[in-house]
Amino acid sequence: MCMMFSVGVLAAGENDGTKKIKDYGRQPWVVDIEDLTTKNDNFRATHWTGNHLQMTVMTIKPGGEIGLEKHDEGDQFIRVEQGEARIVMGQSKELMTFNKKVSDDWAIFIPSGFWHNIINEGNKPLKVYVIYAPPEHPAGTLHKTFEDAEAAHAH
Repeated sequence: MCMMFSVGVLAAGENDGTKKIKDYGRQPWVVDIEDLTTKNDNFRATHWTGNHLQMTVMTIKPGGEIGLEKHDEGDQFIRVEQGEARIVMGQSKELMTFNKKVSDDWAIFIPSGFWHNIINEGNKPLKVYVIYAPPEHPAGTLHKTFEDAEAAHAH
């Protein structure tokens, strides 16, 4: 018998202003990932953090972006559930040699060590889920806005 667990329970925030949600990591979990992703209104919500990978859902406002970043220790998988975006990647932030427009149902694979950014080029929120291997954020991380995420990274 498969069970679906509810998500979105808020817990106390941390010193950096990051709020926490229920993270179902390190235990079996089954979820309708499309539904979870499209109903998310937060910039980033981490729902499952295991020892070797992590799943987050993200919503990027029209004209917004994830922000130029690089993960040296792990690869990343992103699936676009809803919206239109431009993906840029490169081995240096001064030279983005990869540039691709994507929309609903596209998958993006980002190798470790590549600078990358995802820019919402549509007129509706961009809804994606992200799988990090290894985990990138503390379990249960909730950033309501891009600005919250930037402030948390500054700490």
